[in-house]
Amino acid sequence: MTVIQDHYRDAGVDTDEADAGLARLKHRIVRTWPPAGALGAVQLDIGYFANVVDINGQGIAISTDGIGSKAMIASWLRKYDTVGIDCVAMNVNDLICVGATPVSMVDYIAIEKAEASVIDALSVGLCEGARAARISISGGEIAQLKDMVHGFDLAGTAIGYVPLDRILVGANIEQGDVVIGIESNGIHSNGFSLARRAFFEKNNYKLSHYFEELKSDLGTELLRPTHIYVQEAVELMQRVAKVRALIHVTSDGFLNLTRVKSDVGYVLDALPPVPAIFSIIQRLDGTGDAEMFSVFNMGIGFCAVVPEADAPLAVAILSSQGKRAHRIGHAVCDAARNVTLPQHRLIGQGKHFRRQ
Repeated sequence: MTVIQDHYRDAGVDTDEADAGLARLKHRIVRTWPPAGALGAVQLDIGYFANVVDINGQGIAISTDGIGSKAMIASWLRKYDTVGIDCVAMNVNDLICVGATPVSMVDYIAIEKAEASVIDALSVGLCEGARAARISISGGEIAQLKDMVHGFDLAGTAIGYVPLDRILVGANIEQGDVVIGIESNGIHSNGFSLARRAFFEKNNYKLSHYFEELKSDLGTELLRPTHIYVQEAVELMQRVAKVRALIHVTSDGFLNLTRVKSDVGYVLDALPPVPAIFSIIQRLDGTGDAEMFSVFNMGIGFCAVVPEADAPLAVAILSSQGKRAHRIGHAVCDAARNVTLPQHRLIGQGKHFRRQ
């Protein structure tokens, strides 16, 4: 197997260095955790999509995330009324992965210069995202940081509830369990550093450029809001007793499937065609398949792992909110936790795919 050139690192995102920093951070923050059984006792290790704390016997799930450099596209277009949806999505889609029902979120807007019209437009998206996720926006913070921020940044923290005996971490995945993937809505909120390099640094495209393959201008495509998967995921957990795992496909792509407790790998041998936006980025940047699948969702934004017997019902439920769901592969016994993509001749582990 050959090592790929790291275009994503060259574009300014070093996932390996970030992981090294996270390991040091984890070493320190776990010292703040209360003992088991105490108020606020932390239920999960670092590395799952969200964590859960014990509040008098009730599991309170918590996650935090932002929209990253998608904010730059909104600033360039001066169109701010959709990225709030992305902020909600990035948080609630993580919460449901631990089996939680999202309840509420607070937002943090860091802005170069406070403009009432911009803040109002951001609130439009936040409220639309909250409606779709069936949560409240219970507060937030606006920080004017002229000397630190160019444009704005948007992040949030969401909470949900989950019974302590029903926390979902993929502990019981078995060989042959089916992986069901739900379509994404384009790039979502990950990989924008590489996308910006492809379109604007290596090439001089304008956001107004119309790509026939996309049937839209570039700005509209890049600002498509991240899908929110809460309603179908909650229904799935209510109607399918043996949901093994729920996976939010963000940065690291299908390698997110390994963020579970079980020592399993996956063979994804029925992936749908890659959407045009990713093919265009790959063509313009010269990025290989291995790195594309290591960075982007490549058309699948969320996955569920269920037993074979429950797969037909799960596909129906996960397709019930206007999104397409597909059986895309299955779990295999594999202590090395490899993710294999036979159609693309790739095998992945950790943070990277490599060509077989």
